[in-house]
Amino acid sequence: MTWQNKVDRFIALTQFARQKFIEAGFPGEKIIVKPNFCEVPGVRDQTPGMKHGALFVGRLGREKGIATLLAAWKMLNVPLRIAGDGPLAYLGTEHRSPSIIFLGRLTSEQVYHEMSQAAFLVMPSEWYETFGLVIIEAYAHGTPVVVSKLGAMAEIIEDGVTGLHFEPGNPHHLAEKVQWMHDHPEECRQMGQNARQVYEEKYTPEKNYEMLMDVYHQAIEARKVDK
Repeated sequence: MTWQNKVDRFIALTQFARQKFIEAGFPGEKIIVKPNFCEVPGVRDQTPGMKHGALFVGRLGREKGIATLLAAWKMLNVPLRIAGDGPLAYLGTEHRSPSIIFLGRLTSEQVYHEMSQAAFLVMPSEWYETFGLVIIEAYAHGTPVVVSKLGAMAEIIEDGVTGLHFEPGNPHHLAEKVQWMHDHPEECRQMGQNARQVYEEKYTPEKNYEMLMDVYHQAIEARKVDK
């Protein structure tokens, strides 16, 4: 088969994805993990300030856990800003609350501004995210993330270090984690600093270029051996 005989290296975005490919029959020795990256213009020039409240960024669809998010907020009095559009956008009119603001679709620059102001991001997806670029965009802004303990999300976020995990689809558990973040601002800020450090170590364009070149070098060396 082509993928068994004609490809020297495959790239998976996470260890979770790599394992799924192996389970599907791809040769594990040829699969290298190289994550996505992002570049956030001007983030280094921001003046540190007091971050406040929670932020959701994404498509307003069932698979993204928006219903779980809103159910959790019925138990909370924590400011939440929701950026995005989609088939469940109508929930913005059905779930009116002083704590929740629906921002609609935003530009990248507007999203980055929201990330710079939020104390933490919430990502309650209920399906396997391929990677979750919004996570490392939050990392770049020094913003920790509360995520579903599921697939790539649970791998990228180190629980208690760069954010918190909660049980997917469980609004009570999500509410518990959000309340903890809100009640522990110093710990939340430390997680944000940790997140920024991880971004600089793993997710900048420069680091990603180094990883990609290493994949190419491995493929070239493997081809030499095969000859």
